[in-house]
This record gives sequence, C-alpha cells and structure tokens, in this order.
Amino acid sequence: QVQLVESGGGLVQAGGSLRLSCATSERTFSAYAMGWFRQAPGKEREFVAAISWIGRRTYGVDSVKGRFTIYRDKANNTVYLQMDSLKPEDTAVYYCAAPRSAWIMPTQTSNWGYWGQGTQVTVSS
Repeated sequence: QVQLVESGGGLVQAGGSLRLSCATSERTFSAYAMGWFRQAPGKEREFVAAISWIGRRTYGVDSVKGRFTIYRDKANNTVYLQMDSLKPEDTAVYYCAAPRSAWIMPTQTSNWGYWGQGTQVTVSS
C-alpha cells in the first residue's frame, strides 16, 4: 500500500516562496516515481513535476519551469516541491502522487494511481 502525506501549503504574496513536502515509506521512496499535480477551481488537474526513483526530473506545466524545483531527500523518504516567484495563477490545491506501479514514470495522469490528501496553495496579488 502506497501512502503519501503532504504538508507545506498556505497563503503567500505574489513573488514569495513555499515548499511542499510529500512523505512516504522507504519502500515506496526507493521504487516509485513521485509527482506533483495541481487543480485550480473549475479546471482540470494538471501535471506539475515528477521525479523518478533515481532522481530524474521532468516538469509538465511550462509556466512553472525555472520557478519550481522538485527534489528528493532519501534520509527522510520525502519529495519536495520548492516553489519560488509564485504568481496568483499558481493558486490551486496541490496533490502529491505516485504511479500505479513501481519502476515507471507515467506521462498520463490516469496512470498515477496513488494520491495524497491535497494541500491548498493561495497566492495573493
């Protein structure tokens, strides 16, 4: 069973920074890719970033490239999403996710089968 526990959301002014955390078990951390998605009100969930079990990164939304960084901390079995230069359009519920199977890095949202509870990020103008 894959369990994902998120933390780190909140309210920040435009231009500010937040760091989201997604903690999991050692078993999951060592074998699964982990990713971040976001969903704004009235919009579909969109892929933000993912990192593989060996640290290969990929970013989905063009608008976050250069501002968001995904990285792993093996000591804490945690994946982070560092978000800098935040904009009001980054406001959304952010979800940590893991794929349905180990050892894969899905490109389609439907293949990400495990989800965290979500954490609200609100960026004020």
